[in-house]
Amino acid sequence: MSEDPARPAVDLAAAHAPIAAVRAEIAKAVVGQDGVVTGLLAALLVRGHVLLEGVPGTAKTLLVKSVAAALDLASARVQFTPDLMPSDVTGQTVYLQETGAFEFREGPVFTNFLLADEINRTPPKTQAALLEAMEERQVTVEGRARRLPEPFGVVATQNPIEYEGTYPLPEAQLDRFLFKLTVGYPDVAQERDVLARHHAGMDPHDLAALGLTAVATPDDLLAARRAVDAVEVDDRVLAYLVDLARATRESPSVVLGVSPRGATMLLRAAKAWAFLSERPFVTPDEVKAVALPTLRHRLQLRPEVELEGGTADGVLRGLLDAVAVPR
Repeated sequence: MSEDPARPAVDLAAAHAPIAAVRAEIAKAVVGQDGVVTGLLAALLVRGHVLLEGVPGTAKTLLVKSVAAALDLASARVQFTPDLMPSDVTGQTVYLQETGAFEFREGPVFTNFLLADEINRTPPKTQAALLEAMEERQVTVEGRARRLPEPFGVVATQNPIEYEGTYPLPEAQLDRFLFKLTVGYPDVAQERDVLARHHAGMDPHDLAALGLTAVATPDDLLAARRAVDAVEVDDRVLAYLVDLARATRESPSVVLGVSPRGATMLLRAAKAWAFLSERPFVTPDEVKAVALPTLRHRLQLRPEVELEGGTADGVLRGLLDAVAVPR
C-alpha cells in the first residue's frame, strides 16, 4: 500500500508508546475490563464519546477516573437525577451583588473527561444540554458560545436493569456516541483479585495511594491522534464499510439502520483500533472488531423481532457473516 505524499510522516511506534503506558497504568486500579479500557482509549483517540451500560458496582466510575489520571486530564462527575437542570451541567450567569456585575460560572461540563452518571435518569431537556457540547465542543449560554477544553470527551453510564423512572435517550443523542460498551462482571480470578486488593486496604477513591500517576500528557494524546489520522484505509475497505451500513438499512429485522454519520464513526473507530494494534492501515478485521460497539445503539429493531428475543448484536453478527469481505 503506497503512502499518501500529502500526509506528513508519523512515527507510529513513538506515538503508540505513551498510550500503551496508559493501559498498563490503569491496571493498577482496575482489574480486568480490558475491552472497555481499550474502547475508552479508542474514543479519546478519535474525539468520540462513550455510553457505558452495566449494573452498579462494576467499576465504571473508577475506569473513567483512572483513564483521566493516567493521561493527566481533568475530570468531573455529574450524577444525573430527575431534578437536574441544564444549567447544573453547562453553568449559568449569576449576579454579584458586591460588584453589581454579572459573571458566568462554568458548570462541570468544562472539563476534559466528563462522567455523566445514569444519564437516562434525567429528563430530555437536561439530556439535551449535552448535545451541543458533544457535537461542537462548546456550550451556548444567553446567546454566547463558550469553547470547552481540549481534549474533551463524555462518558455516560446507564443501568440496563432498572427502567422505572428513566428517560430513554433519543436516537439523535445516541447517534452522538461513538461506542456503546457493555461493562460486565469480572471472571472468577479477577473477582478474587478485587477482593484481595480491598482486603489489603485498597481505597478506589484514592488513586494516588494505588500508585496510579500520569504516564502521558495531553500532548501525547494529540500526537497519537495525528497518528490515527494517518492510518491508511484502502478503497476496498471503504467500500466494505459502506456495504455494512447499507446492509443495516436493508435488513428486514431493522426499522432504522445506520446513518452516514454512523458509517463515518465506524471508519474512525476502525482506524483507532488499527493504531492500538500498531498497524498503519485498516483491515476488515478491525472493522469487524469495532462493528458491534459502534453500531449496536444505532439500530432500531422491528417490534416483532424484539418480542422474539432478537437483539441488535444478533442482527449485526448476521450481517457481518453475510456481507462480502474484501480480499
